[in-house]
Amino acid sequence: MRRSRFIPFSRLHTLATPALLLSILCSTFSTGCASKSTEAAGGGGRRGDGAVPVVVATVTQKDVPVNIDVIGNVEAYSTISVKAQVGGELTGVSFHEGDFVKKGDELFTIDARPYQAALGQANANLARDTASLGQAEANLARDSANEKYAQSQAARYQKLFEAGVVSSEQTDQMRSSADALAQTILADKAAIESAKAQIGASKAQIENAKVQLGYTAIRSPIDGRTGNLTVKQGNLVAANTVELVTIAQVEPIYVTFSVPEAQLASIKNYMAQGKLPVTATQQDDSSQKEVGFLSFIDNTVDPTTGTIKLKGTFQNTDRKLWPGQFVRVSLQLTTQPHAVIVPNQAVQTGQNGQFVYVVKTDKTVELRPVVTGARIDQDLVISRGLEPGETIVTEGHLRLAPGSKVQTPNDRPGPGTREVKGPQGKAS
Repeated sequence: MRRSRFIPFSRLHTLATPALLLSILCSTFSTGCASKSTEAAGGGGRRGDGAVPVVVATVTQKDVPVNIDVIGNVEAYSTISVKAQVGGELTGVSFHEGDFVKKGDELFTIDARPYQAALGQANANLARDTASLGQAEANLARDSANEKYAQSQAARYQKLFEAGVVSSEQTDQMRSSADALAQTILADKAAIESAKAQIGASKAQIENAKVQLGYTAIRSPIDGRTGNLTVKQGNLVAANTVELVTIAQVEPIYVTFSVPEAQLASIKNYMAQGKLPVTATQQDDSSQKEVGFLSFIDNTVDPTTGTIKLKGTFQNTDRKLWPGQFVRVSLQLTTQPHAVIVPNQAVQTGQNGQFVYVVKTDKTVELRPVVTGARIDQDLVISRGLEPGETIVTEGHLRLAPGSKVQTPNDRPGPGTREVKGPQGKAS
């Protein structure tokens, strides 16, 4: 076995090269530096206090509305189907599809010439019947005069017969003539009544002809917006068969929605105290809100869904609500005064229900069970568990436990602050 030889340090400098000596010195210096760095790192870790950075908010108190929020459907206040009431050629269309029209505006015209001719014929018939009445009245006057003369002659012959001047046959002849004229008068009076009745019928025919002629100009019965035009100018139309156009009244307008039947009693109670406001919000733009009032409660609960239909009436003067449109509906029943409000994200859900982390004065947190109420936009009503003015955690819940120490944004250095060390290495 070969023994190793020990070389004294006194001879090492004579045997080692300059490169070997430099390598040994560098190795020794690096080991010392690493030891100091590790010690410094360990000392820094011991100095940390373990506070969890969080975002906090203050519990507030304000009056909040008590609402029922559902999805509703916009419905036209009234919808009219326009049809022709007389047949003929459609000679004119006085609007464009989609135009807003006023009540009484002319929409269509139908060829009026046949109806003008019918009116002229009815006027001629009236003139004829008026002449017949005049003739009948003249006949009555004539026959009345003859009858009066015949009656006087019959009376005179009767006296002469009693005096023996004339024969009985002559007396009877005069009496028969007087009686015949009396019957003629009755016939004349009947003719007059018939003529008057005929005049009445002719006047009715004239009125009917005027109505039919009036139907040749079709006018809007309501204020509203026109829809699709189904029959173009120049086509023939028949009476009461083809729908020419529809008109929807949009000022005012309805919003129809359904609520659970369990809410019906509350709605009726609050409605008895005054009008209930209804807010309709566009689904694609929450800033577009229209306010109306509840105007209708249906008389039957739908047994298949357990809901009841309601309607809100909106003035819709700017025409933002459109028939058939779906909107978010909020029916306000009442206002809850002095409600406790927190941001939605502050409330967490655990195994035992909902809770929040409350920041105490010593910067530690307490887990507080809460009972929540209605949701108001980005806030939540707390029915029980919190008091106004308390500080709660809104962000940073995952690293928290009851008793954890927290660091709020107010406790942290600002973005322009930096730590300055003095001569001895301590922060100043």
